[in-house]
Amino acid sequence: MELEYKVVRSAKRRKLTITVERDRAIVIHAPVGTSDEEVQRVVDSKRQWLFEKLNHPQKYEANSHPPGKEVVNGESAPYLGRDYQIEVGETESGEIEFGSRFMVPAARQIKRRRVLRDWYIARANEEILPRVRQHATALGVEFSAAKIVDNRYRWGSCTPRDSVHFNWRLIKAPMFVIDYVIVHELAHLLETNHTSRFWNIVHAHTPTTEKAKAWLKEHGQVLEQDVW
Repeated sequence: MELEYKVVRSAKRRKLTITVERDRAIVIHAPVGTSDEEVQRVVDSKRQWLFEKLNHPQKYEANSHPPGKEVVNGESAPYLGRDYQIEVGETESGEIEFGSRFMVPAARQIKRRRVLRDWYIARANEEILPRVRQHATALGVEFSAAKIVDNRYRWGSCTPRDSVHFNWRLIKAPMFVIDYVIVHELAHLLETNHTSRFWNIVHAHTPTTEKAKAWLKEHGQVLEQDVW
């Protein structure tokens, strides 16, 4: 069986790495100058590992028509691992207000898909990025930048330029899951690949690693559903 993959070459990259995204896309990150023949040789040497990753139950295709939810009275939306009821009504600020529920002004409700998306992104910047700095200090690593991004198939990433990026949808997950993803990406600043040393670092700094991985396996698709 032939394996299809995408090759991304970068002048900043020093070694070739292989990533299997959650949509089962294989991406090869390689230094500039790496020949197609060398890429194919490495892919061939990793065939068994790649097939195992491709068949892993946590890898999945996004639903073409996800069920989603509507921004209407009586529906709910997740935040930090819990579902909160949505209520459409006036607020003092004229924007979404959050307490024991989501209060959504009718004027904002008209924007439909964007109404909670914008709120989630703002909260992700407020809640996730400070924790990135805290965990980086605990790990003794430095990053060039930390950003909240819109990336459908990855919860986080660490770039060749030592930037760490996090999917805004993570803000819907419990904090122990967010912490795991943060430490996972920061650990790549110490160990590029998923070696035993890498996992030792992650487990040492996030004892709930296995619990977080299990949570993402079970609830990952829910985080990716849009609110309509």
